[in-house]
Amino acid sequence: MPSLKQVFLTAAGSALLATGAVAAIQDYPMVGGAAMYPTKNIVENAVNSQDHTTLVAAVKAAGLVGTLSGPGPFTVFAPTNEAFAKLPAGTVETLVKPENKAMLTKILTYHVVPGKMSAAMLARDAAKHGGKAMLTTVQGEKLAVTKGPDGSWWVVDAKGGKAKITIADVNQSNGVIHVIDSVLMP
Repeated sequence: MPSLKQVFLTAAGSALLATGAVAAIQDYPMVGGAAMYPTKNIVENAVNSQDHTTLVAAVKAAGLVGTLSGPGPFTVFAPTNEAFAKLPAGTVETLVKPENKAMLTKILTYHVVPGKMSAAMLARDAAKHGGKAMLTTVQGEKLAVTKGPDGSWWVVDAKGGKAKITIADVNQSNGVIHVIDSVLMP
């Protein structure tokens, strides 16, 4: 017969599993209220983030779910819902229309870089190149990653727009996500 201590520990362990507290114990990063598991791919994790519902809807509208669920590896600079809300009124609604799929795809693939580039790798690359890492996106144009005066890291698009990396190194089975606070424009 199990002791009272064994029963308690079993019940406590079950409660931790049921509440997702295991994610905290395992030290998985939390994004949008959800644990991001390194065993899941970019899409599998993103759909659980309450901060990325607009991005997920846009990825679906552009037909990129299969690509971003594939083997990669990819580095994704993932704008939050608040980042999309900074765009002029009606922009997102217009972009997700079927007739604008090409433009939406161009914008989304501008947020993706082939390969898995951790924050440390980006910092090393920037240090080697005068403080600016230059990346070629899947879309084909360049992004720059640079350190701000306050020590935070920024992604700069072709038009000079800037997005701050708010959460770095969210590892995925097929790459890495860096959460950003603005949408980048090719």
